[in-house]
Amino acid sequence: MEPLQGRVALVTGGGRGIGRAIALALARAGADVAVAARTVPEIEAVAAEIAALGRKTHFFPLDLSDRARLAVAPREVEARLGPVDVLVNNAGMHGSAPVHRLDDALWDGILAVDLTGPFVLARACLPGMYERRFGRVINIASVAGKIGLKYGAAYSAAKHGLIGLTRSLALEGARKGVTANAICPSWTETRMMEEAASGIAASTGRTRAEAREAMLRDNPLGRAALPEEVADVAVLLASNGAITGQAIHVDGGEVMA
Repeated sequence: MEPLQGRVALVTGGGRGIGRAIALALARAGADVAVAARTVPEIEAVAAEIAALGRKTHFFPLDLSDRARLAVAPREVEARLGPVDVLVNNAGMHGSAPVHRLDDALWDGILAVDLTGPFVLARACLPGMYERRFGRVINIASVAGKIGLKYGAAYSAAKHGLIGLTRSLALEGARKGVTANAICPSWTETRMMEEAASGIAASTGRTRAEAREAMLRDNPLGRAALPEEVADVAVLLASNGAITGQAIHVDGGEVMA
């Protein structure tokens, strides 16, 4: 049996990496899936993969820093596929700089995409979820939301905030059929990891290989997570009604708490 048969999911940042893996995993579990991101060719390709699995799909451009657009995005999904049952806030922005070199634009941009965007989308989806007494909010946070991140203060602050938002959503939705959970990956084999390594190298004078080695040094498995490993947890959280308010690590034991 497909656990998400008849459900509709919206995945932000669904064109590549973790978002793509989650969108496809939800489709394989039976959901119809809308994918949104800034880069249209990427989400168009993912939508084609979803359709090839026999699921209904829709793709549309979305800038997570555009609050007005975010507020109406769930209505667009509802018009094409039906009301959003599963919201996956995956889209993210990362930038590397020591705090004393971290400018306002980078700070504001990261918080807008990684924290405010998920809040606005959740706020837009919740009334319908409450009315139907079913909803799943899955926020892709990070182990950086549990610990500090050297050269990544804005990202770490945003992900700490996202976990706090998740827990508040869980408490408010607990008696209304809505669960909210966060997934906290360690570094994952995605373009964002490669961009982060390049950013660290540029800000510290290290080579890119040295930056990547430093990023993985404290991981007991000695490797980055795979997008599909994160997606497996997302399917579990979308299917299960007893797990809520949790920040689940997919991190190779990097943070044991």
